Amino acid sequence: MFKSFLLASLGLGLLAAATENATPSPKSFDCGTDTQHADDHFLNTIKGLYEGNSGGSLAQRAKRNELLARAKDNNTAITVDAVFHIVAKTDKKDAISNDMPQAQVDALNEAYKDYGISFNLINVTWTQNDKWAVGEPNDDIEMKKALRQGTYRTINLYFQTDLSGNILGRCSLPSNVANGKSDPTAYFNDGCNVNANTMPDGGMDGYNSGMTAVHETGHWMGLLHTFEGYACEGSGDYIDDTPFEKESTDGCPTSPKKQTCPNQKGSDTYDPIHNYMDYSTDSCYQGFTQLQKERMHYMYNLYRDGN
Repeated sequence: MFKSFLLASLGLGLLAAATENATPSPKSFDCGTDTQHADDHFLNTIKGLYEGNSGGSLAQRAKRNELLARAKDNNTAITVDAVFHIVAKTDKKDAISNDMPQAQVDALNEAYKDYGISFNLINVTWTQNDKWAVGEPNDDIEMKKALRQGTYRTINLYFQTDLSGNILGRCSLPSNVANGKSDPTAYFNDGCNVNANTMPDGGMDGYNSGMTAVHETGHWMGLLHTFEGYACEGSGDYIDDTPFEKESTDGCPTSPKKQTCPNQKGSDTYDPIHNYMDYSTDSCYQGFTQLQKERMHYMYNLYRDGN
């Protein structure tokens, strides 16, 4: 069973929101997609995993089987070092309190605790920069070259008070860009941009429990959207236990239940509105699937462990 799909531009997952005064009011989510910017190694990896590809050399097959076994081992845990960068416009410098970074990492750990993944907040930086707080492309590059810390194993989240593009967040997918390199300039752009108002107790009503960072971190760990491809057939997110979903979710439609692909096979044909990789409101999210958990472990161990 194959799901055709579209990947986010530059491998970035995008959550859209409208901008209104100091605290934007969110609108229906959307995603920018462009397969020509997707990393070929990542694409080949998820395609091979989905198809059960047994090709490659003996050493490559052995490595793949080793990583698959580790991913399926429920006793295997991953601890991810995290660096938060709070980037505010001068007139928004008081919008993010000193307590919010800890509340955000607590939200991440609560969301991922049942999936063998935890986050260790090793540093928080605070920057007032009117351009970086918006993050237009050239300014975003400048910001990340100046602020990024750690290795390719370290997740850097940039919480920007006025994130551009009418989005709540975007994040890079893993790739082989590091490939054992110790020079961080090789992967300076790795990380997640998040609207700072989505942090716990932020000003984004409906989206201020820290779940945007949870969603974007899912991309950093190797997951695609549950509605990838916007179709009821094909390969979608390349994961078998996430139901097909023809449309991304707006809000939390529980009555009646959202069902955009009623004719798909399987016991659960309703849209996975409670999955962290959909576009639901924060209170609607509940978790990942077992195969999403295994995918995150596999991708982290393949691309990030050892870098």
